Amino acid sequence: MQPTEQPAQTQSQQMASLSFSSQMSREDEEMARSALSAFRAKEDEIEKRKTEVRERVKAQLGRVEEETRRLANIREELETMADPMRKEVSVVRKKIDSVNKELKPLGATVQKKEREYKEALDTFNEKNREKVQLITKLMELVGESEKLRLKKLEELSKSIETE
Repeated sequence: MQPTEQPAQTQSQQMASLSFSSQMSREDEEMARSALSAFRAKEDEIEKRKTEVRERVKAQLGRVEEETRRLANIREELETMADPMRKEVSVVRKKIDSVNKELKPLGATVQKKEREYKEALDTFNEKNREKVQLITKLMELVGESEKLRLKKLEELSKSIETE
């Protein structure tokens, strides 16, 4: 476009606008202005509400972020509280497992020794009973032997007296 054409176009637009304006009545203009101002008022109200909602959302996000940080701190505290207990429990469990492993062969050894002890005790008691029987028999034999010897001595003594 050239600079001389531009003023010509604006003039023609103004003329068309004027002719259009003149065709519109004053009432139509008032209605259009009131509709336009109502539309602008509604747009302003919508923008105002959008801004309020944005601010509330920002505030809510701020509270959520703060709460998230607080909960993260609480979680960290819980984990640090639980960790020493877990470690101690783990150590004690490992010791229990270790002692349990040592106890298994010891238990088998104890059972074996108990069986051996029982067998040895049974053998001892049997030999002891046998010894008691033998002593009893010996006492009987010694008693009988003494009786026989006394009897023999008496017989010899009588035979000496009778002779």
